[in-house]
Amino acid sequence: MISRGGWVLLAFWLGAVPFAVLLGRLSGLGDVRTVGDGNPGATNAWKLGGWRLGLPVLILDFFKGVLPVAVARHAWGWNGNWLVALALAPVLGHAFSPFLLGRGGKGLATTFGVWTGLTLAEGPLVMGCAIVVGLLGLRLRDGWSIALGLLALGADLLLRNWPPVYMLIWALMGGWLLWAYRYDLRLPLRKASDHG
Repeated sequence: MISRGGWVLLAFWLGAVPFAVLLGRLSGLGDVRTVGDGNPGATNAWKLGGWRLGLPVLILDFFKGVLPVAVARHAWGWNGNWLVALALAPVLGHAFSPFLLGRGGKGLATTFGVWTGLTLAEGPLVMGCAIVVGLLGLRLRDGWSIALGLLALGADLLLRNWPPVYMLIWALMGGWLLWAYRYDLRLPLRKASDHG
């Protein structure tokens, strides 16, 4: 069996694969970094090629977080510091991809994948529902909706007595996402009204 350090390294390199850039070019649609905010992720893939490009990128970015974490946690029983390193590895690989000279995406889809690997459906459902409420119900900006999702996930981890190491993963991963969305968080909480 591969060593723990080797598995973490493999998770980082899997996370670093820029599926949005690769599939955008293979499909003949061009570089996803030329649309939207220039991020090489699923959102800009969707903007560039609609669901035919966006959905495969979303699924691949999600599963590069799920697979290494789910195997290590549920098949091999990882816990503690190695689990923390492993949970962060695919997200950091996506964010600082060596294939893109360190200029990757924010890693939201991969983050959802990691939490699926850790908690199965519960963590992503709690976080996802809160983000949807923020975006559609409260009309919050993306960054503020993600902050709301992180708060909901943290509350769930505490109230449902998930392993304490999950709180460390939540804090570190949440810190990264808030940093990734820092420009959004400097803007007003809500989007401007369409009826202005």
